[in-house]
Amino acid sequence: MNAQHFDVLIIGAGLSGIGTASQVAAAFPDKTIAVLERRERLGGTWDLFRYPGIRSDSDMYTFGYKFRPWRDLTVLADGGSIREYIADTAKQFGIDEKIHYGLKVVTADWSTPESRWTVTTLDEATGQTRIFTCGYLVSCTGYYNYDAGYLPAFPGMERFGGRCIHPQHWPEDLDYSGKRVVVIGSGATAVTLVPAMARDAEHVTMLQRSPSYVFSLPAFDKISQVLGRFLPQDWVYAMGRKRNIVIQRQLYLACRRWPRQMRRFLLWQVRRQLGTSVDMSHFTPSYLPWDQRLCAVPDGDLFRTLASGDASIVTDQIDTFTEKGILLQSGRELEADIIVTATGLDIQMLGGMALSVDGEPHELHDQMTYKSLLVESIPNMAWVFGYTNAPWTLKSDIAGAYLCRLFKHMDDHGHTVATPRDIENSAIDDGILDSLESGYVQRAKNTLPRQGSKPPWKVLMHYEQDSKMLLDDPIDDGILRFEAPALKGAMA
Repeated sequence: MNAQHFDVLIIGAGLSGIGTASQVAAAFPDKTIAVLERRERLGGTWDLFRYPGIRSDSDMYTFGYKFRPWRDLTVLADGGSIREYIADTAKQFGIDEKIHYGLKVVTADWSTPESRWTVTTLDEATGQTRIFTCGYLVSCTGYYNYDAGYLPAFPGMERFGGRCIHPQHWPEDLDYSGKRVVVIGSGATAVTLVPAMARDAEHVTMLQRSPSYVFSLPAFDKISQVLGRFLPQDWVYAMGRKRNIVIQRQLYLACRRWPRQMRRFLLWQVRRQLGTSVDMSHFTPSYLPWDQRLCAVPDGDLFRTLASGDASIVTDQIDTFTEKGILLQSGRELEADIIVTATGLDIQMLGGMALSVDGEPHELHDQMTYKSLLVESIPNMAWVFGYTNAPWTLKSDIAGAYLCRLFKHMDDHGHTVATPRDIENSAIDDGILDSLESGYVQRAKNTLPRQGSKPPWKVLMHYEQDSKMLLDDPIDDGILRFEAPALKGAMA
């Protein structure tokens, strides 16, 4: 079977994939690049998720690409606008013509004698196999299973007489006008759905097993609006982006250094917006801030909706589903026409792709990550994974910039292969997200890759430190080993 060959092959046409491809294409116009996308449209998360109110959970000055600034003053943008932004970026850099749609990546095998990857894909529409080869492979598949979200085995689900829906696969024909809706969950999806659905539903109930920390962000960037009257647009964007990066980082550090004081602050701002109409016990978590991710809501829309009575919140355990709704362990029954199970994601690495080197399988969770980007002992492969304590794109942006530095170094020195090697026995038995107690992370402890005791193997989750490591530190650090065509099998 004939295989198409590319210098760089990128898996995933979402925010990370399009961003990485755009940076590489701009820096290396002579390199051949292709993007493999399983879905029939680009956008990744922002094309898959279509539930009411879908939006970013961080500000767009930092969630957008640094190399193509987000110009709108809306702080938390809706999903459709984000997808359009990704599509416009792909078009501007010519990536829209390099995407191969409808291809599920099944396997990727590195050949040491040939110094190339062979990537096997399945055209899901026709059932045909298509083969690609490449010099460098970049996985931008995100971290969750696109086929299905996480759904606990709730007792009696089959008894429920209404519709039961997971937000990851929202039906286009769903009409919830005048309906009673129960949203199960307390994370970012649930706090988005409740105020959005409450506008048309008869009533929405947010049912949570335990509370999360929720804080309010301005829906509109008034500071940048005012500055834009006097300063050039590029200056306003740069200042706004820097401001937001600093605020986010300081909020995270404050929660880690002074958790009890920050807990009081976060609960105070909720109490101030809820007033006395809602019991604060529903917003008082048992854990400390940033043991799990914080949830952001624009202009306190969730708090306003609850205070108005259009929605309510219940903290309880589910005993069983019934014909009419949900019976709680307290004995209370929540009647519903529609139940939305906003119960989270099912983590999946590399989009489910099986990875091997010279035919020998390599599991990602058995390897460490090098600079949180390359993979220990895997030649010519990058794995782009964003931040969990800051906007995802901050990390994917500098990851793409690092790859451009790496490719230039390899070209300048005649190298064809680069492989991170753990020469100091840095490995420890810690996953890259072990500090987070979120359910989706704990369920995936045996799936996520490992980290080491010190950089470049230690996962920093720190934008400033990562920026120095990826953008300033030398490419050739003695840990990343290079090979040239004439010296295959020997380290240059």
